[in-house]
Amino acid sequence: MEEPKFLVGQLLLAMPGIGDPRFEKAVIAMCVHDENGALGIGLGRIVPRIGFHDLLKQLDIDPGVAPDVPIHLGGPVEPQRGFLLHSNDWGGQDSVAVAGRWTLTATLDILKAIAAGRGPTRWIAALGYAGWGAGQLEQELCGNGWFATPGDEQLLYESDVGSRWASAFRSAGIDPAMLTADFGTA
Repeated sequence: MEEPKFLVGQLLLAMPGIGDPRFEKAVIAMCVHDENGALGIGLGRIVPRIGFHDLLKQLDIDPGVAPDVPIHLGGPVEPQRGFLLHSNDWGGQDSVAVAGRWTLTATLDILKAIAAGRGPTRWIAALGYAGWGAGQLEQELCGNGWFATPGDEQLLYESDVGSRWASAFRSAGIDPAMLTADFGTA
């Protein structure tokens, strides 16, 4: 059996016609990918009607100096669970370094650090995650459901959420207007 392609530290971009409306124009920062499955944080949509201050207040954390930024829809799995994808200049006990590109943290200590002005310099908050069982993502990749591209800092932290998908394709040298939901085999 062929070894899986490990996509940790890359962005997965949903191809047109992926067949699942939850992933239409999805941009997913891959954080875990091994023989047991994969986990990524969605960066292509915003959770409506909730900002970062609302999230902090729900957790009884004073927002302090934290900016009131939108919360991303990290994925359909465990949408009540929070994650922060952030720069490598901050790390807590349960933070996971992702291929030297970014860090993933899902504990309250990072929220408190951000509110106090001691958190990472760059970060994105998300609720939920995208997850795949063993071999599932590999099947979807073979079925032309996803395109992988390096996840650079500009795409992660500076791109507008509404244009992130197209910007990521353009950064890989692909004109997203030329993509089609139709595909064939040779």
